[in-house]
Amino acid sequence: MNHARSPASLKFRMLAILIGMACTATYADDYGDVNQLLRAGKLPEAMSRADQYLATQPKDPQMRFMKGVIQRDSGKTTEAIATFTHLTEDYPELPEPYNNLAVLYASQSQFDKARAALEMAIRTNPSYSTAHENLGDIYAKLASQAYNKALQLDTSNAVVPIKLALIREIFGSANVKGSRPTPTTQQSVTAAAPAVKPPIVVVAPLAPPVAAPPKPVASSLAAPVVSAPASPPAPPVASKAPVEKATSPTTDVASSIHEKEVETAVGKWASAWSARDVKSYLAAYGKDFDPPGSVSRKTWEEERTQRIVSKASISVKVDKLVVNVVGNHAVAKFRQSYKAGGLAISSHKTLDFSKINDHWQIVKETVVN
Repeated sequence: MNHARSPASLKFRMLAILIGMACTATYADDYGDVNQLLRAGKLPEAMSRADQYLATQPKDPQMRFMKGVIQRDSGKTTEAIATFTHLTEDYPELPEPYNNLAVLYASQSQFDKARAALEMAIRTNPSYSTAHENLGDIYAKLASQAYNKALQLDTSNAVVPIKLALIREIFGSANVKGSRPTPTTQQSVTAAAPAVKPPIVVVAPLAPPVAAPPKPVASSLAAPVVSAPASPPAPPVASKAPVEKATSPTTDVASSIHEKEVETAVGKWASAWSARDVKSYLAAYGKDFDPPGSVSRKTWEEERTQRIVSKASISVKVDKLVVNVVGNHAVAKFRQSYKAGGLAISSHKTLDFSKINDHWQIVKETVVN
């Protein structure tokens, strides 16, 4: 079904969440059937199948997400907005529903609402590049409106038309992205994720963990053994040896101790989160912690508290942890598996630590879904 492009054309990407129940063949068939109908443009049939599934699994975020896409493709913008709004309320950890709300608001020229939704998507996942790009396009549209108003109020201003022309040139080529299960041939889609076999729920590729640099070994700096004295002696290896040869066993032991301390700090942080122990969880973050999304520390703590206490149960597992310590600063990189209710998210996370009063505390947190 073709739709007129909105003032901010909309790109759709894959929903980057993993749902435990989607791993079974039964649910995979349901997702695949709805996905196939959606891609074929059979929207009424896709909606009927989605509603049938949701009658027995009303909280399933992936099928609800697909239903919102079907509603949007069917021209039912108001219903789609309601669907994605409820998703943000039930699963505030997911940035894609916020992004799709921005898509829908932009199609109605409600650019202030679109901006607010994108800011929430970025606050939820600061590494969500789609939302960052979309936000830039929305700001371009808001700037265009402001320049138009300025020109109406002062037609003699010779600078405003130049600025307006530049904004229009940039915005004319912009293509704001939305998230969708799979791209359809009827839609104009830029940089869309490839279609996948059922189940359509995918996880964005994770960057491989960065291995910690090998520690210098004193024995590796020794000159090679010469088997025969007939040849001239080789130049002293010490003259070309790297500075790191001066590393002492004492330094290596201290570094190893610090790495273990940081590993313990990561474990306590994950355990506090899993236990829904808000006090211990927040205490893991130092006073110099930089909250994502340019929000205040107080606002961030309130949001984290609400999200943690609102869950009946939480499971946070850390896998493939790699720690690198330099002085009083450390970087821990690992794969995080988060589960709460029927929602499961796998992501690659980096925690920056600083040693404060003999305690390692988090000063920066970065997530890549």
